Amino acid sequence: MRESSRLSRRAVLGLTAAALPLSTATSAAAATVVGGERLARSGVQVRGATGLPEKLTARSWLVADCESGEVLASFNAHRRLAPASTLKMLFADTVLKRFDRTERYRVTDADLADIPAGSSLVGIKPGLTYTVEQLWQGVFLRSGNDAVHVLSHMNGGVAKTVAEMQAKAADLQARDTHVVSPDGFDHKGQLSSAYDLTLFARHGLKDPDFRAYCGTRTADFPAGGKKTFQIQNTDRLLTGSWGLKTYDGLIGVKNGYTSHAGNTFTGAATRGGRTLLVTVMHPGAGGNAVYEHTAALLDWGFTHGRSAQPVGLLVEPLSAGGASAAPVPARKPVRAAAGASGSVSGGGSGQRIAEGAAGALALLGAGAWTLRRRRARTAGAAAGEAAETRRGHRRRR
Repeated sequence: MRESSRLSRRAVLGLTAAALPLSTATSAAAATVVGGERLARSGVQVRGATGLPEKLTARSWLVADCESGEVLASFNAHRRLAPASTLKMLFADTVLKRFDRTERYRVTDADLADIPAGSSLVGIKPGLTYTVEQLWQGVFLRSGNDAVHVLSHMNGGVAKTVAEMQAKAADLQARDTHVVSPDGFDHKGQLSSAYDLTLFARHGLKDPDFRAYCGTRTADFPAGGKKTFQIQNTDRLLTGSWGLKTYDGLIGVKNGYTSHAGNTFTGAATRGGRTLLVTVMHPGAGGNAVYEHTAALLDWGFTHGRSAQPVGLLVEPLSAGGASAAPVPARKPVRAAAGASGSVSGGGSGQRIAEGAAGALALLGAGAWTLRRRRARTAGAAAGEAAETRRGHRRRR
């Protein structure tokens, strides 16, 4: 019976291992739910609170407490979507501390040669000298891809910067993010999620320079010689432009728009000593919708959200001692935006999961039948040996 028990354990382990490729036919990003299993579920996730804003049309959104990291409510938190210029938060997380803000740099034609056509620009000119502080103002206020590319070349080049951004995303445990360019412009396969963008914002806001840049409303920018021109932050909740009022207590953080991604925004605000983070991705309507959604979710977080029980957690960076997320079964695979150009699917189809489950059950059933047959044969052999022993005893007598 001891040997039979050992066989049972081995068989179960072997069957489990054999079943895994079938039951985990989704990608690693879908199988590993960073921040908690509930964040991988589709639809609205909220516990212990009511009053969420109605008519939210965004494909994904998330509300979190900045200090504790508790996710108070979410909708498709890990859905992989084009991030637009909100990806510049990761760029800042990666490069911001590489240069002193007073350092000066003379821009060359080569620094601006690889900027994608149609990019948002702050107006950097080759031959002019800029301080690092001015370049970062161009990144945060005007979402200038020209400023991003100049800083990337200062950092050793675009390819090196992209690789470092991807490594930074891995350290932050932002596993939904795939970096193709440092500026967030539309590129095949460039994806992130509401969860990851919120991680980038939370990490950045711990740095005083990041916090100062994202909260700056206006700045004077070099125009050549002793001339300057004023640039204004494109965050409409910060400046109160385009028919919107400024949001009381808003800190920043970063907005984005491309024709492919639509509107994306991560905002942070403080009221009553509490700081909340909200990320909204791809609302159905353009214009002010992404800001209106964000303001409504912030309002909810500061009122009804006080009674909300967390549905997940913003994890800590691995380099800061954060525990690595362990693989757990996701209820539904994370998917890329429907029809997104170059989108990378976050997992297999429901049919594949069902097939995997069926395969696992079949394997386990077959294993159980095999074990019963083996035990029966063992028991039969033992009975035969006992009978033969009794007959031998009788013959010896």
